Amino acid sequence: MIENQIVNKAIDYIFSHIEKELSVDEISQYIGYSKYYLTRIFKAETGESIYAFIRRLKVEQSAWRLKVEKSRSITEIGNEFGYSSSNYATLFRDHFEKTPAQFRKDISDISKRHAFFYGKQNHLETYEECCKKITIEQLPDFYVLYERHKGNYTNLKNHWCTFMDSNSEFVTDDTLFIERTINDPTITNPDECIYDICMTVSKEDSRLKFQNRAAAGITSKSGTQPQKNTMIIEGGKFAVYHYAGYPQMIYLAYQSFFCNWLTKSNNKIDNRGGFDLYRKIDSETLYMELDICIPIK
Repeated sequence: MIENQIVNKAIDYIFSHIEKELSVDEISQYIGYSKYYLTRIFKAETGESIYAFIRRLKVEQSAWRLKVEKSRSITEIGNEFGYSSSNYATLFRDHFEKTPAQFRKDISDISKRHAFFYGKQNHLETYEECCKKITIEQLPDFYVLYERHKGNYTNLKNHWCTFMDSNSEFVTDDTLFIERTINDPTITNPDECIYDICMTVSKEDSRLKFQNRAAAGITSKSGTQPQKNTMIIEGGKFAVYHYAGYPQMIYLAYQSFFCNWLTKSNNKIDNRGGFDLYRKIDSETLYMELDICIPIK
């Protein structure tokens, strides 16, 4: 778990500005701490230096664009992330052991990369099938209590159970449960994916309950003060895929959304974070209904 709020603030800033030429000085100035302190705690929390994290994220985000923005040229996408054609090809090959063109060709055959498909169905939904499940909506901001993890998405169920047990006092009839899976595991090493487990809370209610925890002497594993990992998930215009089924097929729904619906709908992804909003889940069968919310311009 990545608990340190300073590190999480840095990660959020990097994700939202990944197309820029980022520096440790710029990030530390935004965070309000010295670059030496930030560098040290970032490596301790994530296992990567800030520089290595930015470098990896840039090339992986560009690879994701190659995958879902098929009409755009490799040169255009590389330039968007600040690379010349030759530098981009070299960096990409060093990371993925193949050229951008080879990667784009291989990743287009989704059946070759089906590690997250556990059902019998292994084909993408068509654009027309997606249209029956997708609506365009204006969503509000969500103020949430959250945990951030770096690891394999297969650990999500266990993390959710622990999260719910340790924060049961915050759950009300109005609580919404939100999940943010930030990386594509066909591109990022599955054990290096970052994901957030969240529940909506009111600012005032959470402040009082954290004060009560502190007064009762309840501590976090990293210090004497209870953790207050809260943030705002930004709302706005979203394409919402209404999913009903089982966990093993959610990834296929995502791929259908990005690889078929997005490329034909003329919509463009915005740089706000996407998320899954849970509506219903059966704890025994794991049947679930959720909204896959993708920000669009």
